[in-house]
Amino acid sequence: MKVAIVGATGLVGGELLRVLEEHRFPLKELIPVASASSQGKSLRYLDQDHPVCTVEKALELRPDIALFSAGSALSKEYAPQFAQIGTRVVDNSSAWRMDPQYKLIVPEVNGHLLEESDYIIANPNCSTIQMVLVLNPLHQKYQIKRVVVSTYQSVTGTGKDAVEQLMAEREGKTGQKVYPHPIDLNALPHIDVFLDNDYTREEMKMVRETQKIMQDERIRLTATAVRLPVMGGHSEAVNVEFAQDFTIEEVRQVLAKTPGLIVQDNPAQNEYPMPLFAHGKDEVFVGRIRRDESHERALNLWIVADNLRKGAATNAVQIAELLLKKFY
Repeated sequence: MKVAIVGATGLVGGELLRVLEEHRFPLKELIPVASASSQGKSLRYLDQDHPVCTVEKALELRPDIALFSAGSALSKEYAPQFAQIGTRVVDNSSAWRMDPQYKLIVPEVNGHLLEESDYIIANPNCSTIQMVLVLNPLHQKYQIKRVVVSTYQSVTGTGKDAVEQLMAEREGKTGQKVYPHPIDLNALPHIDVFLDNDYTREEMKMVRETQKIMQDERIRLTATAVRLPVMGGHSEAVNVEFAQDFTIEEVRQVLAKTPGLIVQDNPAQNEYPMPLFAHGKDEVFVGRIRRDESHERALNLWIVADNLRKGAATNAVQIAELLLKKFY
């Protein structure tokens, strides 16, 4: 396969390279793509240097698959151009996620929906991906009525500049500010911009994307998204109300059998998911599984995943692997 990575020099771009290598994706040619400021540079992949090129040059090279992680504006401009020449695009931005023309895919949840006519496929928001991977099998068995989620999200979700702000603050230095307030030793209940309803765009993404991926607009969901000075991944406290009753043991069994999930739930031994241990791993971890004692059919869960891996790069590569299996 000839694969282009658009946004190859960013945090997610670097992770895409690592995941492709670890998954032994069958690459015939790698085309790293970045902005003008990165031209002349090379990226290392499988012990070889690959020169960074422009997006226009990548179009000329006609890749089989293009993995986009360079922001919505660039995706909206160039993804259709790649699709027009027969390149299948897996886009990590929000450009196409809620467009009814395009699929929003988490392979373990709705990968079966992919068709040969799909040339632009949207990669969901990182916090949505890890949540629906846990919720979907429970919805199939017990029918979800309502979800209340609070996220605790890594600064890596904002990008390199946010990591630099955090590190600078820890060293007592001043520099460029990505966030409106200090992030070190702090918690910011503010991810993305505020909307007219006083929710942030990040919070509303989780509502709409969950309904689209799980193909059920009856699921009611409310979210509060918080940024923490954490590096390894995103964490989520999730309360789920079901139409049907359940037992905790049955819930654990359902989750343990779900591909891509690891149940890490032994409070007596202080075993529960944490970003520190999820960092660098492809799986989603779930623990603190317990009945909500204030509601007869509600469940509490704690869900953690590396947002640069399953929340972005791993999910994109898994979509590419699915495309390869089905159409090439």
